[in-house]
Amino acid sequence: MTLDQLIKIMPNARAKAGIFLPALNAAMLEFGINTPARQASFLAQLAHESGQLLYVRELASGAAYEGRKDLGNVQPGDGVRFRGRGLIQVTGRTNYAACGKALGLDLLAQPALLEQTVNACRSAGWFWQSRGLNALADAGDQVAVTRKVNGGTNGLAERLAFFKVAQKVLA
Repeated sequence: MTLDQLIKIMPNARAKAGIFLPALNAAMLEFGINTPARQASFLAQLAHESGQLLYVRELASGAAYEGRKDLGNVQPGDGVRFRGRGLIQVTGRTNYAACGKALGLDLLAQPALLEQTVNACRSAGWFWQSRGLNALADAGDQVAVTRKVNGGTNGLAERLAFFKVAQKVLA
C-alpha cells in the first residue's frame, strides 16, 4: 500500500498516515493480510476503530470494563488498565495477555506498549489473524468481520463506507 492509497482510504489520517504506513504494511505482511479483499476489510475496520489512525487508546476511561470476567478483568483496576489500545482496540486482561504472548511483549506489566506505532499495528494484525478474519474477508462478509472486531455491529455503516473506498483504491 502506498501513502497516497492510505490517505484516500483514511483522509483524516493525513498527518499520521506517513507515520503508520511502514508499520501497517509490515503488519499486513506478517499476519497474511495480503490480498486486496483482506486489506480493504482490515483497513476499513482500523479506520473506524482508530478514528482514521488518530487514536491508539480508547477515549473512554475503561471503567465500564471493570469486573468484566468475560474480558479477564478480575483484579481491581483492570478495566481502566486494560482498556482498548492499538489500532483495533485490544481490550481486557485476557486479550492483553494473549496478544503480549504472541508479540513477545509484556503487556500485562506495560499495557501502554500497544500505543506505540509498531505495536498498535502488530496488535491489530494479531487480533485479525487470531480471530480468523482473513477467511471472513475472503468471503466478503463485512458484517461478520464487524461482529468479530466489535462484538456487535456498532459503526457498521461507517465501516462499510470505508470498505467500499478501500476496495476501489486497492483494486
